[in-house]
Amino acid sequence: MKQIALFSLLILCFCVLPASAVILEVTVKGTLSALDEKTNTLTIADPARYGCIYRGSDDPVCSYTPMANATLTGSVPEESTFTVFAAGDSVVATSLGGAGGIWITLAKLSGPSAAEETVTDIVGDPSAIATPLAGNYVLDLKTEPDCTTCAGTTCTATTSLVKVLIGKSPVMVQPLRPGTDMTYNGWNDGSSIAVTFVKGQASSTSCAGSPAMMAGPQAISVYIVHVVPPLGSGGQAALTTAVTTPDVTQLPGTLPTQSGTLPVATIGAVAVVALLATARRL
Repeated sequence: MKQIALFSLLILCFCVLPASAVILEVTVKGTLSALDEKTNTLTIADPARYGCIYRGSDDPVCSYTPMANATLTGSVPEESTFTVFAAGDSVVATSLGGAGGIWITLAKLSGPSAAEETVTDIVGDPSAIATPLAGNYVLDLKTEPDCTTCAGTTCTATTSLVKVLIGKSPVMVQPLRPGTDMTYNGWNDGSSIAVTFVKGQASSTSCAGSPAMMAGPQAISVYIVHVVPPLGSGGQAALTTAVTTPDVTQLPGTLPTQSGTLPVATIGAVAVVALLATARRL
């Protein structure tokens, strides 16, 4: 009787579960040791695997643990990998189905120490890595499906809604079609972020007629992301002029800015000095 009850409970759980991902993602960190355009592969030396330990209701403790493998090799997500990355780069990479084999995300790291490294470049799916972007930038990405192209749990994405945040403050939102890009450099610290949506997938769950219970691969997309770190953190020489990209929703009033005009009190003081100087000459 107990076995029948347990089986019934399992069936009930499966019935209320939405489409779910079943393909393992493995994230590693290491040094890029080789790029091979002929075989479309990238190799990482001395890889360490990312993992988290969960203890009750406490926040998970996450770290990288060295692997027994001397190297890991996998196919790259997009051909621009060979212009963005170079041998010797410190990288974080996520592969699909096991360690190496198929890289779905490659990210270049930069920072004064391993504990302070942030991401300056991504080729692949930004959602597949936990390392933060440089400049306190955050990307919130949502793809929309073409429901006529679905196969199981995924569909071809028609657009990606890209939201750029600085910390928790949204500063720009723009829908991108495959092959289009956007740039935000409205902050006054010399930093910027550029995002290109190359191609992608979206979950089929929002499409009419999609089964309530389905197991299958997760939706994966390819983006090219480049971050110019703030002055003082990335070795920039001078501030850049802020430019708003056309056809982009840049959200006003979300961040403090430094004005290029003099404060009223300063202007008043300058005026008084000028009047006194004039009076002395009379």
